[in-house]
Amino acid sequence: MNKTVNINIGGLVFHIDEDAYQKLTRYFEAIKRSLSNSSGQDEIMKDIEMRVAELLSERQKSDKHVINNKDVDEVIGVMGQPEDYRLDDDADDKPASEPFYPYVKSKKLYRDRDRGTIAGVCTGLGHYFGIEAVWVKIIFILLIWAGGAGIIAYLVLWIATPKAVTTSEKLEMTGEPVTISNIERKVREEFDSVANRLKNADYDKMGNEIKTGAARTADGIGEIFVNIFKVFAKVLGAVIVVFSSLLLLVVCFASIFMIFSSSMPENYIMNHINTPIGLETPIWLQGVLFLLAAGIPLFFFLILGLKLLVNNLKSIGNVAKYSLLGVWIIAAGILISLGINEATQIAYDGKDVKKESINIAPTDTLYIKFKNNDFYSKNKYHNTDFKLTQDENNKEIIYSNNISLEILPTEEVLPYIQVERLAVGKTAVDAKGRAEKIRYGYKIEGNKLILDNYLITDIANKFRGQRVELFLYLPKGTIFKGDEYLQEYDVSNNDFFNLHHSSSDYIYRVDNAKVKCLNCPPEENEFGDVEGNEVIITNENDTTDVVTVKVNGEIVTETKSKKTGNDNEKSKKGSLTIDENGIIIKK
Repeated sequence: MNKTVNINIGGLVFHIDEDAYQKLTRYFEAIKRSLSNSSGQDEIMKDIEMRVAELLSERQKSDKHVINNKDVDEVIGVMGQPEDYRLDDDADDKPASEPFYPYVKSKKLYRDRDRGTIAGVCTGLGHYFGIEAVWVKIIFILLIWAGGAGIIAYLVLWIATPKAVTTSEKLEMTGEPVTISNIERKVREEFDSVANRLKNADYDKMGNEIKTGAARTADGIGEIFVNIFKVFAKVLGAVIVVFSSLLLLVVCFASIFMIFSSSMPENYIMNHINTPIGLETPIWLQGVLFLLAAGIPLFFFLILGLKLLVNNLKSIGNVAKYSLLGVWIIAAGILISLGINEATQIAYDGKDVKKESINIAPTDTLYIKFKNNDFYSKNKYHNTDFKLTQDENNKEIIYSNNISLEILPTEEVLPYIQVERLAVGKTAVDAKGRAEKIRYGYKIEGNKLILDNYLITDIANKFRGQRVELFLYLPKGTIFKGDEYLQEYDVSNNDFFNLHHSSSDYIYRVDNAKVKCLNCPPEENEFGDVEGNEVIITNENDTTDVVTVKVNGEIVTETKSKKTGNDNEKSKKGSLTIDENGIIIKK
């Protein structure tokens, strides 16, 4: 059983067993001895300790992990042995051979303030991509001229990219191994550079130019902007975290709902949710693809927001990043291919047309009524675009209220109705065949046109935009009246026929270029379709006439029996007479 101790290296606390601790202590002491005659010994040791702490933290599998001899040996293998280097100022000029240790050259993005002009962003990007900083600066200038995007990108990188402060960070910025020799060399170069500047400095000129009021003001303004953008980054991070979290939860719940939809009764999800891919792909598979294609980007946005909020947030690791990226690319590719396949399923339109005349006398009123089927729906409203259900024989069918009616003028003597059944398909023949399989019914009974408010088709035909479009052609002078459900299905052009929704008792007449409402109130005359004083005689059956008189906007009606000619007291609303001057009087 080994004793463990807690140590602090480079500001980080580690649990280490006693043997490993002693080995690491001897290693640090050996390095100090090798640096005894070097300038900047403390700076070099500080950078070495920080690099060792970084290597040890990478080997920690959990918070309870105890550093052992194997971990220390691996760190020493990366850093190198002190005796492998000749660090004395008085040593031979012949360089010592570098020790062998595994190293994969990699760079980290930092801002290089030492060589940079403003904040070192362009110089840091130049180090990272291995190009001259001047090319990066040219790119930013072009982006600024292109609309100001360069300024925003520069400020964001200024805030998000850390500055290379320590020697280890400066070595990582250029992709050099962080070893004892490189750290010592880098520190010496910095000391030599400072010494040369001090030796050759013009102190009088420096006293006049450095730390002037303008320079201090510029530094202060720069710090203010940096602090402002730091706050902005925090706020932006919070917004990204909130919205990405909420959207990710919605995507997860929606996907789970779709995945387990097959266990829901009455095809609930198909009847209430229209998915972009349609019926060609199982709903559960659509749910899985939706979770991967939408959830993974939202997860990365969540990580981005957390990084803006939390400093030094630990990364999820390259393996997880690239694995998620690969899964997302596969899911997106499958979705695109399924979308293309779905697009081919609706490439062509098909139509089946039926035309039938309505034999009514010119003096008759045409009544337009809509009829529902109580087996499928208990009302006549247009409330179901698409539903999977069963018919009376327990056969699965598609039920839909995709019915529309348009009233149009005609030069024919008799009115007629044109029924167009429409659908889409992979080919023109497929689309027309699917349209012909739509079942839709209507009937003409005397002066009544009774229209079904629904269509049905077999489930094998699949939902491919099946709909029925009705076109009612009426000659000039035709008087008609719709029931209260006409407004649910009417798609007529208001310039010709404006259906007034305030009442289903209104009566209409086809004129030259417009349908007139004969008994609508004057305040509804926005389309210029309300007629003046009129006497309209309509008959709903063979025994009575309904006389409607409109006098100064007031509607007066009287029902008379055809057989007797006497007033029908039960339905009489007023007695109408014409005086000697031809004026209609209500008694």
